[in-house]
Amino acid sequence: MVDLGLAAKVRPCLVLSIPAEEEERSLVTLIPHATSVRTSRFECEVPTPFLRSGAFDAQSIVTVPTAKLLRCLGSLKPEQVAQIEEVVRRWLGLRT
Repeated sequence: MVDLGLAAKVRPCLVLSIPAEEEERSLVTLIPHATSVRTSRFECEVPTPFLRSGAFDAQSIVTVPTAKLLRCLGSLKPEQVAQIEEVVRRWLGLRT
């Protein structure tokens, strides 16, 4: 769960970035999970027991300070993360 600010509220997110080193800024890059799905090609539905029905939205990528991280709800399987990464690459126009 991550505090994304007043308008975006507290919501589940997937952390995509690696941990920062001591000399680096303490930031994380996230893909928010939303329960309002638009069935866009940039959304990825990944069923898990710890999330309500919805999708990760690659169009809402955000980077926030680690202080905004509130608690861990669970972990995704590597193949689930790969599905989300593919949607992020599609949104960013990156080839695989």
